[in-house]
Amino acid sequence: MTWFPIGTIDDIPQRGARCVVTPQGKIGVFRTHDDRIFAIEDHCPHKGGPLTQGIVHGASVTCPLHNWVISLETGLAQGADEGAVRTIPLKIEEGRILIALDRQLMAAE
Repeated sequence: MTWFPIGTIDDIPQRGARCVVTPQGKIGVFRTHDDRIFAIEDHCPHKGGPLTQGIVHGASVTCPLHNWVISLETGLAQGADEGAVRTIPLKIEEGRILIALDRQLMAAE
């Protein structure tokens, strides 16, 4: 796994998100109202809706297409819905956000 810088905390508004395009797919980076940062795949497990265009509330995001609620912590669909998206490891160093991507997959692209 290799750490890649993708921007700073200030690049993401509170209760907002940004989409980062990587060779491993689109990743949504989310900031909660209390400044926690999460990274998950940017597609709903239901019909592939862009989660970065959804509403961030607490530690969840609601898909803009069919209102599925996805946990930013676990990637799991909440309530009666079933499915999950992959969570992406991240860390923050001196205000910069770094995400972990698999170097082998990067080389294959």
